[in-house]
Amino acid sequence: MDVKELMERIKRDEVRFVSLQFTDVFGTIKSLDLPVSRIEDICKNGIWFDGSSVEGFSRIQESDMHLFPDPETYSILPWTPADMRRARIICDIELPNGDPYSGDPRGVLKRMCAELKEKGMIFNVGPEPEFFLFRMNGDRVHPVPFDTGRYFDFSADDTAVRIRSKLMVALDALGLQVEVGHHECGLGQHEIDFTFTDAVRTADNILLMKATVRAIAAQEGIVASFMPKPAAGDAGSGMHCHQSLMTLDGENLFYDADDAMHLSRLGKYFIGGQLAHAKGLTGILNPTVNSYKRLVPGYEAPCYISWAQTNRSALIRIPRTNGNPGSIRAELRSPDPSCNPYLGLAAMLAAGLDGIDKKTDPGDPLNDINVYELSRRQRRERRIEELPGSLREALLALESDPLFERALGGQVFEAHLRGRWYEWDSFRVSVSEWELDRYLDTV
Repeated sequence: MDVKELMERIKRDEVRFVSLQFTDVFGTIKSLDLPVSRIEDICKNGIWFDGSSVEGFSRIQESDMHLFPDPETYSILPWTPADMRRARIICDIELPNGDPYSGDPRGVLKRMCAELKEKGMIFNVGPEPEFFLFRMNGDRVHPVPFDTGRYFDFSADDTAVRIRSKLMVALDALGLQVEVGHHECGLGQHEIDFTFTDAVRTADNILLMKATVRAIAAQEGIVASFMPKPAAGDAGSGMHCHQSLMTLDGENLFYDADDAMHLSRLGKYFIGGQLAHAKGLTGILNPTVNSYKRLVPGYEAPCYISWAQTNRSALIRIPRTNGNPGSIRAELRSPDPSCNPYLGLAAMLAAGLDGIDKKTDPGDPLNDINVYELSRRQRRERRIEELPGSLREALLALESDPLFERALGGQVFEAHLRGRWYEWDSFRVSVSEWELDRYLDTV
């Protein structure tokens, strides 16, 4: 879509305002809202903004930055009223001299995907973001699930089904091409999946999906949360990512008709790379203190570094298919929706490509073993390592793995670490409700 086509689309959609958007290093959406009368000029010439107050961006003496809208990301925001209709356009960020800004998370992923395309490949990802719907009742410590459904449950008069259907209609109208929506395992937990596409567009879609779900839920008087583990003793919310490498003309490079799992040698090397870098990767894909309340045995969340075809206790799974070459993929099950999707997908790609470059053997798949049921000694004998058990462990692993600083760039890498270490330190010195309940009257 060029600028002329964009302006025609804006006029046809009767849009009054446009939100120019980008993210900070944590994946938080930043937005400048403008009347449509300014958009044509800004698409051609960009708009200046002060980056010094954005987390992970420039120092105050280097604050001036330039936003350039990417017309391909134009979408109406369906929750806005017709008389104040808004659209969003995601922006690329440049320095005053015209160079791409190295601290822009979307720019990091775009650069990596452009380099991959020069090698004749495209990184496609299909995410499965999960979320909870809550009635808050004025109590943020004990939110109440909005429904009592469990995995795949159906109820003809379920209010949550009506809201989820409303969400799916809105997301489909935004161009996300929803594939399926359903109740998940937790009370009040839901999942909406959308179509497999290239990594940059997938990351754009994840952000749009989260914003849409939150906004439409708020209109219904409820809260949508993508927190990895909002309720103790219940399932957590993950964001499994189905991955494949394709040629520019659509051939799936993960497919091999002669392999028992129809998985190519290149696909196995890609998996080997992600397994080899899994500990450091966790520091990006699971970036909050709360993320590690989900990565525990018993809730189908991965805890151990392994791969398999049918085994859902594995970190990476190869879903069964009907033999269609295009559907062979590697499902990475550790990511959660608290991560910055641009940095998450960039790190996943970097680890996989490193495995291809080094021909990293992933070892034998653990198809017939439930890793959760193995003792610590049995896992040690099989050389099955664990994912980090806390944000601190994950950040130490991330710091010790040089791949990710090379892939993401020093500025983004250091900003991510700095922000997440601050979060860990804030958590470490806080006193939780659990501690008060356990110790206040007993020690």
